[in-house]
Amino acid sequence: MGWFPAPSGVHVTPRLPTALVAATALALALPATAAAQPTTPRIHDVQGSTRLSPLAGQVVAGVPGVVTAVRAFGSARGFWFADPEPDADAATSEGLFVFTGATTPDVAVGDAVQVGGTVAEFRPTASGETPETTPNQSITQLTGATWTVTAQGRPLPPAEVLAPGTVPATYATAGTDEDAPLDPAASALDFYESREGMVLRVQDARVVGRTDEFDGLWVTTEPDRNPTARGGTLYASYDDPNGGRLKVESLVPRAEQPFPVADVGDRLAGTTEGPLDYTRFGGYVLQATTLGEHVPGGLTRETAAPAAPGQLSVGTYNVENLFAGDDPAEFARLATGVVTNMAAPDVIALEEIQDNSGPADDGIVAADATLRRFVEAIVAAGGPRYDFRLVDPEDQADGGQPGGNIRVAFLFDPARVAFVDRPGATPTTAVRAVPAAGGAALSISPGRVAPTDPAWDASRKPLAGEFSVAGHTVFVIANHFASKGGDQPLHSRTQPPLRSSEEQRGRQAAVLRGFVDELLAVDPRAEVVVLGDLNDYAFSPSVQTLTAGGALRALIDTLPPEERYGYVFDGNSQALDHVLVSPAVTDPGYDVVHINAEFADQASDHDPQVVRFVPGAGAR
Repeated sequence: MGWFPAPSGVHVTPRLPTALVAATALALALPATAAAQPTTPRIHDVQGSTRLSPLAGQVVAGVPGVVTAVRAFGSARGFWFADPEPDADAATSEGLFVFTGATTPDVAVGDAVQVGGTVAEFRPTASGETPETTPNQSITQLTGATWTVTAQGRPLPPAEVLAPGTVPATYATAGTDEDAPLDPAASALDFYESREGMVLRVQDARVVGRTDEFDGLWVTTEPDRNPTARGGTLYASYDDPNGGRLKVESLVPRAEQPFPVADVGDRLAGTTEGPLDYTRFGGYVLQATTLGEHVPGGLTRETAAPAAPGQLSVGTYNVENLFAGDDPAEFARLATGVVTNMAAPDVIALEEIQDNSGPADDGIVAADATLRRFVEAIVAAGGPRYDFRLVDPEDQADGGQPGGNIRVAFLFDPARVAFVDRPGATPTTAVRAVPAAGGAALSISPGRVAPTDPAWDASRKPLAGEFSVAGHTVFVIANHFASKGGDQPLHSRTQPPLRSSEEQRGRQAAVLRGFVDELLAVDPRAEVVVLGDLNDYAFSPSVQTLTAGGALRALIDTLPPEERYGYVFDGNSQALDHVLVSPAVTDPGYDVVHINAEFADQASDHDPQVVRFVPGAGAR
C-alpha cells in the first residue's frame, strides 16, 4: 500500500491559504526567545548521513527546495521536495517528505518552496508492534508543516537512474546501529536509505512480482541477477536477497491512469520514476509519478506431464484457506488446476483445508463438507471422483486463520490407488511405524505424526497415510510447517534479520525426520514421499535436517537453479513447498507447476507440485 498512518501524537496542521501559510512561516522564523528560534537547514542537513536525522525533534524553518511529487489521497497525504543545490556527500539524501495527514497540500510539482515544521522519524508498525519493537526502518519527514511558495514552474532536479550496477550487490551490512554512517557504495539498504525522498528512475523495468490487491508490483533494476526461467528473480541464499528488487506504487489517481495488472516477466517499458518512500509492506517503494507502459510478457500457465503406465503420481497443493462456504468459482478454479494443470494426480496432499464453517469461530472442526465440495468441483472439471482421508484437529489447536482450523488432508483416486485404512486415529494419537509382512506398515492410517510434541504447538500436524499400488506399499506424509509470521523482513533495521519462526520449523523437521527414520529402520526399502508446504527454503536448516545423510532427498534440488521456486514474495521467487522422497523412490519425474505465484490473477498464492514414479522399481 502506498500510505502509512499518522504517527501517534503528531498534530497535523490543516491546509491554510497561501498567504496565511506564508505569514505563519514568517512568524515561525521570528524568534520569540533565543531558545525557541528554529534552525534553517537544507534538506541534506535534515536527512543527515545516518538512518536517523540529526535534527529529529527540532523545529526548522525556511528549508528550501522544489516540489517533486504530491500524494493527494489517503490518510498520509503530503508532498516531496528536493534541493536543486545538493552537497557533495553521497550519504545524505536531497529529498524529503512533508506530512500533511488527511489534508491535501496546496502545492504543485515545480513549486519552489521554503518549508518549516518539526523534524520527525516515523516508523511504520504492524498490529501489536510499537515504534520501539518494530523491525521496520524509519522515514525522516517534516510534520506540523507550513510553507511558502516562492516561485512556480521551476525545473525539477534530475532523477537518478537505477541502471544495472547502480545498486550494490551486497544487500546489507551487519548491525543494528541506526546512527552508523551510511555507505551507499557498500550495500543496497544503505544506498536506498541515502536516496530516501529523492526521485529515482528505472528504464524498461522487468516485473518480478505480480500486481497485488493494493496496486503494487515489484521490478528489478538488476535483470541479469539470479533470473528465473520465466522472468522472475530467484532467492537462492540468505546471503543474496537481491537488492535490485524495488516495489513500485503510483501517485497517479486510478481515474487518471489505472495501475497496470502485471504478471512476472512483463515490462514497464520506457520511464518509471518518482520519489523513494518506505512502508512496512516491502520496505523501499518507488512512488511513481510516471509509470512505464505495461508490456505483457506472454507468461502462460504450465501443465504437468500425466503419469505414464505403471507410474504413481503424487501432488501437493496449498489451496489457501479453502472452506465449504467459498465462492463456487474458487472451487472451480482450484479444480481446474488439479485436473488440467496437475494432470489429476493419483494422490494429492492438500494444505489449508478449513473446517466446514471456515473462519466462523463456532467450535466446528469437521471439514467433510469442504472436501466433498472440492471433489464435486473436480468431477465437474472432468477429473476423477476422488475419495479423501484426514484427521480433524482439536478446535483452535493448529494455528492459521482464527476459527478456520486449517489442516492437511489426502485426496486419492480409488480407481488407481487403494488407501489402507487402519482405525484408531484421534487428534492426539501418534502414528507409529510397525513391522508387517515383507516390510513396514503404519499403526493407524491415516495418522498424525507426534501430534502432542511441543514442536507442533499452534501448528498443523503432519498426516501419514499408507497406500497400496499394484501390490506395493507407498507411504505419503502431508505437511504444513509453522508459518514465517514474526520473522523480521529482509529490509529490517536489524541485519541480518532475525528469523524467529525458523526455530520451531527446525524442531518440526527433527520430529518428522525421526518418524521417517523409524519407517526406514523397520524397512530400509520403504517408499516414502514427504511433501507439502514446509514454509522454508531448500537451503534452510529445517530442510537440511530432513535431507541430512540421504534419508530423504529434496526434489527441488534436481531442477535447474532457474526453476527452483513455486512462490513469489516481495519480488523474490522462492521455494516453500517441497517434495522429498526416500532412496527407494527411483527415477522420479518432478514438476513445479507454475499456475499461481507469478500471476496477478491467481487461485492460490502457491504453485502445486507433482512427482511421478514406478512403485516397487527401486524398493526390492
